[in-house]
Amino acid sequence: MIEIAVNDMTCGHCASVVTKAVRETDPAARCEIDLAAKTVRIATAQPAQDFLEAIADAGYSPVVAKAKG
Repeated sequence: MIEIAVNDMTCGHCASVVTKAVRETDPAARCEIDLAAKTVRIATAQPAQDFLEAIADAGYSPVVAKAKG
């Protein structure tokens, strides 16, 4: 499970853009958005860096909060 902090994710539109970036990176990933905590939890076999890049490309500033297998 990868947990990414996206402090500039502030609304439902932001959450949907981040979710889309995750799905485009790994269509099989399970993605949970906690808008209040400004975090994204991703269940995937792919490395966190792939998701950091995709979320950054979508216009946000992601930081890994936690990454574990």
